[in-house]
Amino acid sequence: MTAPFAPTPLTLHNTMSGEKETFVPLDPDNVRLYVCGPTVYDRAHIGNARPVVVFDVLARLLRRRFPKVTYVRNITDVDDKINARSRETGESIDAITGRTIGWYHEDMGLLNALPPDVEPRATHHIPAMIDMISTLIARGHAYEAEGHVLFSVSSMPDYGRLSRRSRDDMIAGARVEVAPYKRDPADFVLWKPSDETLPGWESPWGRGRPGWHIECSAMSSQYLGTSFDIHGGGHDLIFPHHENEIAQSVGCHGHGTFARFWLHNGHVVVDGEKMSKSLGNFLTVQDLLADAPGEVIRLALLDTHYRQPLDWTRERVARAGKTLDRFYAALERVGAVEPSFDREAAALGQAAWDRLCDDLNTPGALGELHRMVADLNRSEDPREQAALKGAILSLGGLLGLLDKDPVAWRQGAFAPAAGGVDELDAAAVEALIEERLAARKARNYGRADEIRDDLKARGIELEDGPSGTAWRKIA
Repeated sequence: MTAPFAPTPLTLHNTMSGEKETFVPLDPDNVRLYVCGPTVYDRAHIGNARPVVVFDVLARLLRRRFPKVTYVRNITDVDDKINARSRETGESIDAITGRTIGWYHEDMGLLNALPPDVEPRATHHIPAMIDMISTLIARGHAYEAEGHVLFSVSSMPDYGRLSRRSRDDMIAGARVEVAPYKRDPADFVLWKPSDETLPGWESPWGRGRPGWHIECSAMSSQYLGTSFDIHGGGHDLIFPHHENEIAQSVGCHGHGTFARFWLHNGHVVVDGEKMSKSLGNFLTVQDLLADAPGEVIRLALLDTHYRQPLDWTRERVARAGKTLDRFYAALERVGAVEPSFDREAAALGQAAWDRLCDDLNTPGALGELHRMVADLNRSEDPREQAALKGAILSLGGLLGLLDKDPVAWRQGAFAPAAGGVDELDAAAVEALIEERLAARKARNYGRADEIRDDLKARGIELEDGPSGTAWRKIA
């Protein structure tokens, strides 16, 4: 259940206009959202994880406000990076992409990201891409040259509107090959030829494969229509990918079509430097999950506004872990209290809701969550505790946090596998706590301290309180 927050206008920063705008969907009965997904040739890194978490929060928020949300996030499984990995390893493309998709789903699930409603794979939509390219040729927006089909940038006078780049900057930024068969250096590939060593499909222009940009235009159109509400992705996709998507889609379907709102999250750096394997600071989600629970990583990603750059540090992760420990401890304190989701709970959580509705201000919402947790820790009134607990859980559901059992969290059940406590260990800990209690009653304080120290050395910290001794797993 969720608290019935009062209606608040939803504003989102639209990259196209450069301003925050009030969001009104094309169809209030079905809000449509498209987010660029992974190219599946390797493990997802922390930069890949950020848009997944950001747009998961957006989808959760939209689902609280509207009766239906159709969230589409694609998988790019035909790409030159995948081809290169296949040549390097000798593995088949199907083996590489199948394994990588499985890794991606597992990693993102551990970050509490809900799956999208539709997750189309590029290789399953080649006919739609061919049809779209044929339409662009027929309308004078594309041309064939030496087995390639290229988009004619000069045919779209407002090309560059999203990125606000000059023509020279766009040519440099696209890092496209200035091939002799191009009419204009800025023209980009829609279709390219494939030899027998590369994946390919038959087309009117010979055996070949699609360019990267046409994939998203075709898949978004198939599942969301020629016009839809929101298109999202990382800041690095604004140009050339999203700029080219707009050109293709508008060229095919006409002006006034395609996405109305464009949302982009900021880039991620590690310890103040650009992430790079050569610098030794390249962090995959798998690396991070070996050191901290997925919920801790998720909170660390949400503690900075999505449009701002994010500096990933060990201190950030440690701070997120301590915050969640505090939140779960407050919920454990009122574990016997049934949460209330009535208007009183809604009123207590309204400020946090308002923050989220203001361009996904997750740091502001987390600040309100800190305030409510502090109020819960001070409260001795069961009715107030029930309302605060309901408000906290409602907000947690929006952020994808606080869905675990508080006692299990304290005992380390969700910590990385190497540091977890299994059922037998838990029973052994409880037995040692009983032995320690008996030693204290017998005034054998030396033995009681010995048990405490031994447990701490094994990663278990005891916490004595009015209701007895609790324990939690520590690093």
